[in-house]
Order: sequence, then C-alpha cells, then structure tokens
Amino acid sequence: MKTEFYIARRFAFKQRSLSRPTFIVLASVLGIAVGTAALILTLSIVNGFASVIEGKLIRFTSHLQVRQPDQHLFPETRHDVQSLKSVPGIVSVSPFLEMNVMLRSRGKKPGDSGVIVPAVIKGTNPDDAARFLGRERVATWAVQADEEGALPLLLGKSMAENMGLKTGDRLMIVGIGGKGGSGRITGTESIVELLSGLDLQVARVAGIYETGLTEGFDDIVVFAGLDRLQGVYHPGMISGYEANVSDLRNLPAISADASRTLGYPFYTYTVYERYANLFEWLKLQKNIMPLLVITITVVAVFNIISTLLVLIIEKTREIGMLSALGLEPSSISAVFMGQAFMISLVGIGAGNLFALGLSLFEQRFHLITLPEKSYFIKHVPILINPIDYLVVSCGVAVLTLLFAFIPSRVAASLKPGTALTV
Repeated sequence: MKTEFYIARRFAFKQRSLSRPTFIVLASVLGIAVGTAALILTLSIVNGFASVIEGKLIRFTSHLQVRQPDQHLFPETRHDVQSLKSVPGIVSVSPFLEMNVMLRSRGKKPGDSGVIVPAVIKGTNPDDAARFLGRERVATWAVQADEEGALPLLLGKSMAENMGLKTGDRLMIVGIGGKGGSGRITGTESIVELLSGLDLQVARVAGIYETGLTEGFDDIVVFAGLDRLQGVYHPGMISGYEANVSDLRNLPAISADASRTLGYPFYTYTVYERYANLFEWLKLQKNIMPLLVITITVVAVFNIISTLLVLIIEKTREIGMLSALGLEPSSISAVFMGQAFMISLVGIGAGNLFALGLSLFEQRFHLITLPEKSYFIKHVPILINPIDYLVVSCGVAVLTLLFAFIPSRVAASLKPGTALTV
C-alpha cells in the first residue's frame, strides 16, 4: 500500500512535464474546502440562532409555571412551596403575581394626553427577575418607593421608547374593576360604571431592561417587586409559582410530576408550551438544514468525481506504463482512491480553518447585522461546536471516498496497450 500512496501523492501534487494536474488538484481542493466551510458555517449559524433565541426565552421566564384555572389568584402557602421543591428535578421555586393593566405616560406638552399602552405587570423577587433577565438586564432595579409612594417599575426598552419614558419618569397604572386588571368586562356596563371601576395608581420608571425579544416581551412585560405589588393591589395573593429544573430534557416529566403532586385545582405548563409558536419557528429553521447539507454535499461529490476523471485522462499514459510494469488493476484503483483521500484531506483541513476563521472574525467584529424586531437579535449568532466540525469532516471524507470508487474503477479497467497508444 505504501507504493500506491507514493504514486498517488506524485500524481496529485507533483507537476509533470506535459500535463498540469496541480492546477486541477488545486481547483478540487478549493471546491472541497468551500463546500466543507459552507456546511460548517450553516450548522454553526442555525445552531447558534436556535441556541441564542431559546436561551433568551428560557432566561426571560422560568422553566415551569404552576397556576390555577381562569387566572385565579390564591394565597401563597409554605405547603405548596415545599411540595414543589420535593419534586425530583426542581431546583428552585418562587411565587409571582401577574396583572393585565394599561400604562399611561405623562404628556410632554400642554394638551398632550400622553401615550397609553397595554402591559402585563409581573411581580417577582428582584433576585428572580435578575436571574430571568440574566446579562440582558441593563438597569439596576430599585425596589423601594419614593416619598410619594409611587410604585417602582422595570420597563422594557421598546415599551419605554414607545411611551417616551426614561429612568425616573412618572407614569400611571390604569386597572379595571378596582382589582388591578383582574376585573372582567361583560359588555353590559355603562360608561359611568366603567369609569368608576378604574383603579389608578402612580408609578415611576426605576429602570429599563433590554432582552432583544421585542414583540410580546420588552414591549409588554413590566417587572415590579412582588411585596410592593401585593401591598398596592392584592395583599398576600399570587398568580402562581415559577420553578426551574436541573435538566431541561426532563422538563415534560417534571411538569407532570409537579401537577400530580399539587393536584386539583393546580395545573402546570412549561416554557415550551407557553411559547410554542416561537419554538416551532426555531424547529422550522432546523428542518431546512438537511436540504442545505445535501445540496452542498452533492456539489462536493461531483467535484471530486470530475477531478479524478480529468486526472485519469491526463495520466492515461502513466496508467498504461504502470500496468505494463505489472501493477495490478486493484493497485491502480488504490492509487486513485489514495489520491482522492489526499485531495479531500487537504480540502477538509482548509475548509475547517476557513470556517473557524470566519466564525471567530464574525464573533469579534459582528459585521453581519439583522433586523432585531424580526429575528430578536442584532447580529448573526455563530455557535462554534467541535462536534459540528468533526461530523462534517468525517461526512465529506466518507462520501468523497465512496464516490471516488467510480473513477478509480475506470482507471483500473484501462488496458496497457490502449493506454500506451493514446
């Protein structure tokens, strides 16, 4: 086999007198390198995109929520908390309070009524909110009230921009039915009844956060301290419990166990169920990936086949001489298989280096930007995963050797007399 590989190396990388196989080999190496780099970058971008968006969704809220039907409020009990903590896999449990309200900003000029937007105020502990928001939080949350007793709120950046608010500004919370947004409108109320049912509270912007999740998140969700929110609206009452688990892969089973442990009227649902439409969107992105992989792989395969066929034509006389000297057809086939292996090895190595260089360059300088309102991120996310590099490299090498068998058999079938007379 050493002889075959020696001949294959000279055929592939040594320029001979009349033919110029080195240029053909260079083109083939370049083609395999570009195909390999394209496959790796495709996997890195798709996996990076899914990882970033999924991470933002999971950090923004908890892994698991426990509620009662019809958004019914109920008192927090130590028994419920201990029961949830006893479920295998749950690592933390915290209560929360949610209310649907309207927020109204002050007018900047005389006669300006300000901006009114719908919002969901989420009362939670500051430490829990910081964990949910993670590194995306851009402001310090001050939970203590000022002299006038205004409720401190943490607004999303997009909501603050829409309302023209900044840290320290005042705004008004408008609730329905005197219950901080928990009252219901049946449609039979008169104007006087509706106006008398309004619950107005003064609040101030204690900070502004930004997650990049604009629609349905930064433009809707407002954070407040749980104790302060309960003191203003519902003393001792909560909307439910939020729990985090140790392993997201076991989340469905843990959710079912928590529901059975607490029993009726409690029910549980996971972050994947709550934002099912967004996770289905991410799954759709991944479903397109096999088509891209197959397309690029087919191009690389035909590239190596055409290269070897051209090299066989170029080396017809040499093949005839080797046959005349007693080299077996199987050995001639092994020569071209070895040549394909060497070409693919160089191309795969160059493709890996090219993909890694582009990935590191993009991670450092963020040259490719995206509309954040559509993709929830500002720059193309690239996840450098060694497994992706290994899988693509092995896949391209195996397919190259598999399809190189066809031209290698063509070379082995040449007769010495015919080859020497060409």
